[in-house]
Amino acid sequence: MNVTRNLKITLAYDGSEFHGWQIQPGLRTVQGTLADAINRLTGEEVLPQGSGRTDAGVHALAQVASVALESPIPESNLVTALNDLLPPSIRVTSVEAVDTHFHARHSASAKTYRYRIFRGDICPPFLARYVYHDPYPMNEEALIRGSQHVVGTHDFTSFAASDPDRSARIAGQQQDEETGDSQGITNIRTIHSSQWVRTGEELTYTVRGDGFLHHMVRNLVGTFLQVGKGALEMDDVARILEARDRRAAGPTAPACGLYLVSVEY
Repeated sequence: MNVTRNLKITLAYDGSEFHGWQIQPGLRTVQGTLADAINRLTGEEVLPQGSGRTDAGVHALAQVASVALESPIPESNLVTALNDLLPPSIRVTSVEAVDTHFHARHSASAKTYRYRIFRGDICPPFLARYVYHDPYPMNEEALIRGSQHVVGTHDFTSFAASDPDRSARIAGQQQDEETGDSQGITNIRTIHSSQWVRTGEELTYTVRGDGFLHHMVRNLVGTFLQVGKGALEMDDVARILEARDRRAAGPTAPACGLYLVSVEY
């Protein structure tokens, strides 16, 4: 008799080849592709639960998924076998047996995202799918200083995109599928760090927080870019937070530059 194990799967993927993480009928998604590989390997029909839903075109360096399996295949062998079945754009980096209460989404305590902007005049073709190309004049010091306003605990409604799935959960008072909030659905999040770094021709934004709303990081980046280009002042970021109105913030930055870097438990 096989014993069901709860497994923590860590994986990296090139999001440009998928319609996001979450399974969708008729579309190629990371969750669906991983579920198919597990089914082909073990014969079990399961749906791995991710730490959060990355959008179409968003990449991951260390997404985490949890799944319960009866298969006796050792964890180390699962890594090799799954990578043999998965496309090269998805790599499983580790599989660990974890406590039955572990859940990739609900157990997460913090996440780190990174956004890459290529500032050179000509973006190399081998980078084009992995960075946002913005070679235009920018006051990078203003952008860096403006980003500090989001550190701390705030209501991030101004930086949250409309999410029909989440609206339905609010109506039913269900748990937030993206962040695992246990105290009701809220747009309040705590940002631990918000930092821009210039390295060569790349300008990189790294943000770490206890959770993120739909499109939140890309909306933050789009707003900071408006500060860098003079359309907004540095202090406008605090005003936008207080407004709690998506229309007050800047545009959504393209998905290609965004990476889920890590998930903490």
